Amino acid sequence: MSRNKKKIVFLSGTRADFGKLKSLINISLESKFLDVHIFVTGMHLEKKFGHTIDEIHKEGYENIYAFKNSSLSKRMDISLSNTIKGFSEYIVKLQPDLIVVHGDRIEALAGAISGSLNNILVAHIEGGEVSGTIDELIRHAVTKMSHIHFTANELAARRLIQLGELPSSIHVIGSPDLDLMDPKRLPRLDFVLNYYEINFKNYAIAMFHPVTTEISKLSNDIKIFLDSLIDSKEKYVLIYPNNDTGCDLIINEYKRVKSNPNFRIFPSIRFEYFLTLLYAAKFIIGNSSAGIREAPYYNTLSVDIGTRQKNRFEGDSIMHCNHDKNEILNAINICSQSKSCKNKLVNSDFGTGDSDKAFIKIIENDSFWQTNKQKQFQDIGK
Repeated sequence: MSRNKKKIVFLSGTRADFGKLKSLINISLESKFLDVHIFVTGMHLEKKFGHTIDEIHKEGYENIYAFKNSSLSKRMDISLSNTIKGFSEYIVKLQPDLIVVHGDRIEALAGAISGSLNNILVAHIEGGEVSGTIDELIRHAVTKMSHIHFTANELAARRLIQLGELPSSIHVIGSPDLDLMDPKRLPRLDFVLNYYEINFKNYAIAMFHPVTTEISKLSNDIKIFLDSLIDSKEKYVLIYPNNDTGCDLIINEYKRVKSNPNFRIFPSIRFEYFLTLLYAAKFIIGNSSAGIREAPYYNTLSVDIGTRQKNRFEGDSIMHCNHDKNEILNAINICSQSKSCKNKLVNSDFGTGDSDKAFIKIIENDSFWQTNKQKQFQDIGK
């Protein structure tokens, strides 16, 4: 790699994507070849969702730029356009050599659009995944606006080839969140419980996000979900949804259990602290990708409800059910009576916990920076 430093910008809009990007940010900061910047927007700047930009500042990072992209209408398309405008103005001034985005949120799409239209290299983390919501459309759109792809596994890489991406632009590095998941490196459980004033000896984690393509059913679905949790008599660490359309319906429903001693409700939980809680939990329930990705790695049982994670990873520790109270209560009962083994981590289909090392090895190579910004669709078989 040339001796001239390369300017790299990581874009984060949610607590979830920051957890995925953190190990890549950290290892990039160690490189003498990279000048690292972080563009923070989206949920991070919303007090209602925990104002998680504070957690990013606590990491001691420099070169953090905050941009509030939310609108009074709370419409995803307006927030997308706001982010494109704000990020475009930022990169025109900064003139970065590389933009790194993650996943399937509107902020990632805004970063990819702004980068590609300003002739700046865009790298997409964890493209090629599938899900049962609008997120899948956004993720594939980010893929088409990106020049380089860092995927979690070979299956995702094959999907990118199916989408017409150049095989040489695809690098399988695993899922970066696994880099942070070793229980030996996480905060102690007693520390985390004390930090968040959680007095439960045994508990489950509950997370429920809106499915924007099923918004007409959301009021009924979230009522069934919360009724099931209440009737189960289990203890729950209940975490707010993401900020997609419909999130206010869910948050308002949670007011019903604000004074219920079986619930502790949080707008957000710091990623490593969340992992500690997940590792020790009896089970996780809802429709979060954490129940599909992180929970199986810890052999923590998961109750996945509805279609949001449809067609994603299937594991023995995951139970699927519909928005039906009897089904949900039956699944909770099975989890409550099970004795899951936590003394051994499960082999993962999403890497071996060293994606940061694979990432930095690739971008410190001179050839990486010669990537052609003029993309051409690659027909399968040619």
